[in-house]
Amino acid sequence: MTGLALFFGAFFMLYALGMSLESEQGFEAAAQMLTESFFARLIAWGLVSALLYHFFAGIKHLVMDFGHCEELESGKMAAKVTLVVSAVSILLAGVWIW
Repeated sequence: MTGLALFFGAFFMLYALGMSLESEQGFEAAAQMLTESFFARLIAWGLVSALLYHFFAGIKHLVMDFGHCEELESGKMAAKVTLVVSAVSILLAGVWIW
């Protein structure tokens, strides 16, 4: 799910990048859109949230690829740690964006 969110959210970010590269006025409009628009901030926070969860889940899978946390109990603990670390990171990102 996070991979799909990042894929489709990239279109929004590419639109903002394209607008900012067109001209100085386009850059100012893109910067204003990303700083003042509630909807744009919500999309940015959603993208950062998906990226953070995807990152921490990927680290968990890399650890599992090396042979750690493959048992049921340790796998459940690793999943819980991933969720907690992701939730804290997402909340901190929300504070930073808003």
